[in-house]
Parts: sequence; C-alpha cells; structure tokens
Amino acid sequence: MLSLFYTCIRVDDPLMWGFKGFPTSDAKLGRWVLTAEDICFRNVVMSYVFRLGKCVPITRGGGIYQEHMNEALEVLINGGWLHSFPEGKIAQDDQPIRRLKWGTASLIVRAPITPIVLPIVHSGFEKVMPETLFFGRRPPVPLCGKKIDIIVGEPIEFDMASLKQAASMVPHDSSSERKGWPTITPDGLDEAAQRWLYQKMSDKIQSAMEELRKRLLNLRQH
Repeated sequence: MLSLFYTCIRVDDPLMWGFKGFPTSDAKLGRWVLTAEDICFRNVVMSYVFRLGKCVPITRGGGIYQEHMNEALEVLINGGWLHSFPEGKIAQDDQPIRRLKWGTASLIVRAPITPIVLPIVHSGFEKVMPETLFFGRRPPVPLCGKKIDIIVGEPIEFDMASLKQAASMVPHDSSSERKGWPTITPDGLDEAAQRWLYQKMSDKIQSAMEELRKRLLNLRQH
C-alpha cells in the first residue's frame, strides 16, 4: 500500500499513527516512509535512529530515479506499506494542495503490482509545533492539548494498462530530456511518455487530496 500524506510539520508522520485503527507496536505492520536525507540523516546517530523508524532517505533534487527510490520500490514489491509526502514541502497555512512531485507516481508505475493508493489529509498539527512560535523559531518540543483532525480518503485506482497505452501515443520530445532518466523504460515508454504519465497520475492524486482538504475544512467550520 502507498499512503499519501499532506505535509504540515516534521512530527506529523510519527505522531499521527496513534489514532485508532493503525498499528503502532508491531514493527512488521508499521509503515515505511520517505524522508529528507538532509534533515533526518545528517549524522551516524540520526541515521541509525531513523533507519530503526523504517525511514528511506531521499535526496532532494536527486531526481525520481535516484538510488534510494529503488529501495522504496522494493518496499512496494515486497508488499510493504510505504508512506509518501507527495508535495515535498512543509505547509502550515491553509492553502490548496500544491503541484505534486513525480516521485510518487513513478513508484506506482514501476511497481509490478499496482499498489493501493490511500490519500490522507490532516489539520491541527500546525498548532502542535508552529514554525514561528518563539522568536521566529519552532518550540523545542511538540505542544500538548491541541485538536487534530485526520481524514482518510477512498483508495485511488489507476488503470495502468490504459494509462501506459495513452502515454505511448505522446509525441517524442528530445528538447526536455532529463538527466538520469531511462531513455526507454521496460514498458517501451520514452521520456516524453514518462513525463506525460507521471503528470497525469499526479493530477489525479492532487485532485483527490484537494477534495479531502476541502471536506476537512468544512467539517472544522461546522
């Protein structure tokens, strides 16, 4: 399963899984999560701790075909639960879901069995650790007594056969070739087809997450 999470602060992922219905004590059932290498893997101690927490380091700007993305793909191939922050940035203001990074879509495409894609949006974590509480800085520890709302959407389904067929019809464009991308994928898709496919899937995910965000906003207002 691939779960997609609206990014608010650096503690939202480890703290939110305590809500009813998600396992927190069985390591085998727990999620893997994509994490920023420059934040969570800055030294040996941090790397050890976050590796114990089933974190996969991702190099920002390293592209969707970087080495650690292959490690994330292995999680999906082995039937694991992989958690992703498709926006790739922290957002503490109530604003529409931004353009998604293509890494999430690439993992879905490359997985031999299309994973269950589950969108999740939350509200309230920005009060647990506001970015500018103390003289423009975050508090040293998460704040208690804050109300947090979490909404889990319906699984997003992708007909990969039809999408890949449509992508294969996209005209070739060598003017925007990207470093590190395979010239031709095992499915026979060139770079133009890959870009079209990843954007098409990202748009669908973004739309689903934006609908969840609006639903959550309405719930909080009532």
